[in-house]
Amino acid sequence: MRAADVIRRKRDGLALEPTEIRELIGGFTAGEVADAQMSAFCMAVFFQGLSDDESAALVDAMLHSGDVLDLASVPGLKIDKHSTGGVGDKISLCLAPLVAACGVPVPMISGRGLGHTGGTLDKLAAIPGFRSDLSPERFVALVAERGMALGGQTDSLAPADRRLYALRDVTGTVESIPLIASSIMSKKLAEGIDGLVLDVKVGSGAFMKTLEAGRALAQTLVDIAVRAEKRCSALLTNMDQVLGQAVGNALETREAVDVLRNEGPADVRELTLLLGIEMLRLGDVEIDPSLARVRLEAALADGSALERFRSIVAAQGGEPRALEPGGLPEAPDRDTLTFDRPGWVEAVDVEAVGRAAMLLGAGRSRAEDAIDPAVGLIMKATVGDQVEPGQVLAEIHHRESRGLAAARKALAGAFRVGETSRRPSPLLLAPPLRDGTEADSEVNR
Repeated sequence: MRAADVIRRKRDGLALEPTEIRELIGGFTAGEVADAQMSAFCMAVFFQGLSDDESAALVDAMLHSGDVLDLASVPGLKIDKHSTGGVGDKISLCLAPLVAACGVPVPMISGRGLGHTGGTLDKLAAIPGFRSDLSPERFVALVAERGMALGGQTDSLAPADRRLYALRDVTGTVESIPLIASSIMSKKLAEGIDGLVLDVKVGSGAFMKTLEAGRALAQTLVDIAVRAEKRCSALLTNMDQVLGQAVGNALETREAVDVLRNEGPADVRELTLLLGIEMLRLGDVEIDPSLARVRLEAALADGSALERFRSIVAAQGGEPRALEPGGLPEAPDRDTLTFDRPGWVEAVDVEAVGRAAMLLGAGRSRAEDAIDPAVGLIMKATVGDQVEPGQVLAEIHHRESRGLAAARKALAGAFRVGETSRRPSPLLLAPPLRDGTEADSEVNR
């Protein structure tokens, strides 16, 4: 096989055979297919797309470009969750221990943030001493012993994806749904899971801006999971508003811990429960959504979910006392954003909010950028709120004014305040997609 021939065939809209895709990815991983050639392949896919068979073959080739974890020794169905990324999305930190406390093993491999959305590993890194660089053996052992593990992608898990994503980022092909789906699913299937719950974000702070695009991505992901004989559900959730109030790593970690204390913002708690219901269903622990909710709420109320988080923090080298009030890093300086006239918050540009936090040092514009875990934002107003002159819209946690002026400008432009009262969009935008079909709307109630 010549890589140029495969690229030409896809450029011309022809279907590729699984062997062609497998050899192309294998050659790329081995360094035999040049970056320029793989960039051309990505652009061909961007314009011509991939069939279901081609997408499945690409995922399989990327999955087997490295190691696949073996969790067969862990009893029960192993279920993970993946979010496509959103501003204030700290759900993994409260969801994983909650679901594990309810009896479903959760092997969760997460990533670091790049751009306006934060990464789960960056939030965990705000806990002093916490180690996410687990060996495969240690990762499996933790799932067996503690019911969960919170790790990062290693060089041996889906290495083709790591190299391919770097090329997509600099060649304008990130938006391709087949390439997005293959990136997500190759990493998740490499965990050795039995099922996956997907949180596909839609709105101004999400990668998918429209419900139509979000639904297309969700359906593609579910279809790939079904072909791989994995259980799968996908929720389409609202990212036209910041999730919760906190944006920034230590601030978000604190908010997730608040949820585990049976407190915290209502939307963060509710989304945690909605995703948990799906994870308990896929794990065969509780099929009935109403009973699953009761079980999850009980684990929050009796403290077992918080204790599970404390346990995994200690097992991964972190300081459990950091989960107590005042235990996480705090920025030394505060500022506020206020508005000068009365009105209603009609819209929030959530991507601009994420960009403001990044400018303070809470996120990265480049992969090598360092993060300040303490800085960030506390949102004091959102869509549908009535505001008065001088009312605080956001609290800014910064360090020695680093990035403060630029962050204030981005944040001020994020709020649209007018004379119209607007009802915010619901948290859950559509009934869940379950194994390729829409579920009953009971989960929405």
